[in-house]
Amino acid sequence: MAGQPTLAVARDPSTIRNVALVGQGGSGKTTLVERLLFSAGVIQRMGSVEEENTVTDFTPEEHHHHHTLGLKMTHFEAESRLSGSKVLVNLLDTPGLADFMGHAVAALPAVDTVAVVIDPAKGVETVARRMFNLAKERNLPRCVIVDKIDESGIDLAAVVEGLRTQFGSECLPINLPAGGRSEGGSVINVFEAEHADGAAPDFSSVEDAHQQILEQVVEVNDELTETYFEGGALDPKKLHEAFEECMRQGHLVPICFCSAKTGVGIDDLMHVIADYLPSPLEGNPRPFVSETDGGAETDYTHEPDASKPLLAHVYKVTVDKHVGKLGVFRVHQGTIKAKDEVYLGANKKPVRIAHLYKRQGPTSIEVEALGPGDIGAISKIDEVHFGSVLHGDHDADRVHLKRLPMPKPMFGLAIELKNHKDESKFAPATHKLMEEDPCLIIERVEATNQTVMRGLGELHLRVVEEKLNDQYGIEIDTSPPRIAYKETITGTAEASHRHKKQSGGSGEFGEVHLRVAPLPIDPDLGDEPTFEFVNATVGGSVPRQFMPAIEKGIREVLSTGAVAGYPMTGVRVEVTDGKHHAVDSKEVAFIKAGKRAFINAVEKARPVLLEPFVHLEVTAPSSVTGDIAGDLSTKRGRVQDTEMIGADIVIVKAEAPLSELHSYSTALKSMTGGSGSYTMDYSHTEQTPPNVQQEIMAAFEGHGDAE
Repeated sequence: MAGQPTLAVARDPSTIRNVALVGQGGSGKTTLVERLLFSAGVIQRMGSVEEENTVTDFTPEEHHHHHTLGLKMTHFEAESRLSGSKVLVNLLDTPGLADFMGHAVAALPAVDTVAVVIDPAKGVETVARRMFNLAKERNLPRCVIVDKIDESGIDLAAVVEGLRTQFGSECLPINLPAGGRSEGGSVINVFEAEHADGAAPDFSSVEDAHQQILEQVVEVNDELTETYFEGGALDPKKLHEAFEECMRQGHLVPICFCSAKTGVGIDDLMHVIADYLPSPLEGNPRPFVSETDGGAETDYTHEPDASKPLLAHVYKVTVDKHVGKLGVFRVHQGTIKAKDEVYLGANKKPVRIAHLYKRQGPTSIEVEALGPGDIGAISKIDEVHFGSVLHGDHDADRVHLKRLPMPKPMFGLAIELKNHKDESKFAPATHKLMEEDPCLIIERVEATNQTVMRGLGELHLRVVEEKLNDQYGIEIDTSPPRIAYKETITGTAEASHRHKKQSGGSGEFGEVHLRVAPLPIDPDLGDEPTFEFVNATVGGSVPRQFMPAIEKGIREVLSTGAVAGYPMTGVRVEVTDGKHHAVDSKEVAFIKAGKRAFINAVEKARPVLLEPFVHLEVTAPSSVTGDIAGDLSTKRGRVQDTEMIGADIVIVKAEAPLSELHSYSTALKSMTGGSGSYTMDYSHTEQTPPNVQQEIMAAFEGHGDAE
């Protein structure tokens, strides 16, 4: 690679642009990265996804699947037409498949602009829409890049109308294609040009588009609005400031047109990035919070000032067999230098930054310093994890980024090693994979006696399986996991149990009387179990020192289940009475008595099973809407809404129990001829139907021996 920027000292944040390319898989993001790097002189020849030689798709799994499967970093310099200076562009290429959307979400804290890349032949697809809305929720400036304008049969006027319908009327073209869309064509920057000078635009008119975007921009500045409608000359500096304010407020979402394949519009896209997208000084600060002693969170104020204490956030971790562990971060405040000592989270002991890097795809380029707004990486520091905060003093020990809206890993597979000799390397390998992937969970589920990996979809877990095999030499067998039901109760009941054991010498004695009642499940806690334990005894019938033992016995049942072998939640337990013996009462006796009394009470308190429901968004041809709805109804699913997003594409929104969806990918492929796709997120829990519950409870083989 050539044309690398000089990175010996920290950059002025006003000369940095941080941009994430997001959008549906196949929309052209990786090819657009190649074209921008080529135009900037970083690479001498453009690679392609098909030839498996692009800068950002460099893993064996990406070559095999011909898709970006992780968050990748590149950078290049572009020249500002307005100032004539060089601008450093940190460009992030994100996955476009829903199964890997967690990596795209992880990019949001690192950038000042989210650029949604659209394939005009397909319009606004599921991932593009979700990422646009997430960026809006996180108060990030957005723009839209319509790529592949050289393809035949594209009605760009209809594309713009579709974008404004889907994303809002704030979406307006900042340029228009002119003189044809293949090689030799160009675009006209309608924010700067009032009239066409040469070839007319392929749709709309320069005059109309110029007036529309100008009126949108001046709305945020009363002085400019008055001058504009009086026909006076607008101050270019104030107009530029108003443009930036529009981006910050989300009052304007510029639409750019280009073809990464032919290069049409790329020069103007570079100009828009360098001169109109916000710098770290102009963007909206990322939402950091500081945790108090009581666990409450307060907003943490920071600013892109190089002289202030360091604050940086790790948004990606990779584990490379040659380089080791890499933590990729964005500097939000202060300056970080090689050889510095910095703090990680609440760790009291600092870590030393041996080397500091910029990433260019798979390549690490060593640098001496990174200032506010810049993006870099550190290596071989075991304490670095996804979400870690690097900081310069202990004042920021409890500072962390406001929680990201990560998609919840709901698709699961039970796994077993084909070769048990691999057991010693399995745990380290899975730990590394989870370090790299914020939406991957691999855990041992005691209630089902299975090792389960959970992700965002079938392809997600297939790629994990490939990595285990290719990178670590571990082969696994997979099967559908037992569903993670939960037990709870719907009524109030009382029960007691006396544990008495005599075998010579001192024995074991403990008697427990208790009452159970339903405890409302806090929706804010999601899947977190809710349990309340109360000592309501009087007169010392059970000495206080035995209460922890009773609670311990009850908690054993909470973790292993009372009626079906699944963890319990939503239960309040009051110990109302009991008996003890001056000699024979021991902790173990009250553990066993509490355990059995609790089971007896639960069995009388109308126990039920709760099962997880997921929210589904199915994107498919409108002709199969009825088939999709009918199939979901057979799976106990409920269609909530349908939305047309094109002439013949529909989004079906539904809720369904997770237990019915293990083969949904195959079913959808059959119904749509392979053209359908879906996303799945956790929604809520519901009571399992009585017939299903009876089958599960009948299969549960006993409750264990409390004696």
